[in-house]
Amino acid sequence: MKNQEKTLSLRTLNKCNVWDLQENDVFRMWEAADKETDLKDNYKHYLDILKSAFDIEEIKIDKPEVIKKYEDRGFKIGLLHIDEENKNKWGIKKRPIVRITDLTYENIRHISASKLLEVIDRNFGGGWDSLSQSIQDIIESGFDISTTTLPQDRLHKKGGLYQKKVDDGFEVLEIAKGTWVEAIFAKAKPIKEKLRTNLEDEDITNGFDENEEDSDVEIEDHYNDPDEDDDAFDEDKLTEESYRTTFDANPDDLSLDATDVADDEEF
Repeated sequence: MKNQEKTLSLRTLNKCNVWDLQENDVFRMWEAADKETDLKDNYKHYLDILKSAFDIEEIKIDKPEVIKKYEDRGFKIGLLHIDEENKNKWGIKKRPIVRITDLTYENIRHISASKLLEVIDRNFGGGWDSLSQSIQDIIESGFDISTTTLPQDRLHKKGGLYQKKVDDGFEVLEIAKGTWVEAIFAKAKPIKEKLRTNLEDEDITNGFDENEEDSDVEIEDHYNDPDEDDDAFDEDKLTEESYRTTFDANPDDLSLDATDVADDEEF
């Protein structure tokens, strides 16, 4: 996190990594970009990104009593210098994630598992299934989630699922349902780095170089060849490999002897 903050700037800011910042970071980054020539032309774009994670208000009346009201509301006060005409102070406050509806694909990886379960517990007492599918999808994009519902006296059974999940690093939320308890387990998914391909260094002409002489490679023409799908249906081609099952079966259990099936059975 600290290394990422060192490299972040207004130019590299997006609606995902903006959640890594705090109010003082915004003022610092804006001041660092103040000398860049494009800040004046693109400040609205930068503000739009910042507003996805922060409440930002321009303070047009710079009086102590006005500043005090903003500070009482949790705002940090500072300068966001845009141009020579706009030298007003601004109030900035990080948007808290306290409700289920505050969760987005952009911020889901910027909260801990314990914070997530706190949000779930605060908003819905009905358990995991009470969440909408869209919220579940957002949560599962950043966390491994599993649930179990057991009688209260069996939930913490030694060697059971509860103990295994906790030992594996999962945070757990328990929701009482009468004499039963639903346990919601949550663990942050590891962040997978995306592999980057430098297309500028690759030959996008499928291996052919226009500067090379024509090669003697003969290209076979299969345009008029019959398609394999045009063959007539042949029952003899059906084998056991043509079928798939969703379970593994023991071959010994599937054998059919003559004693098992009577040929002269009447229906």
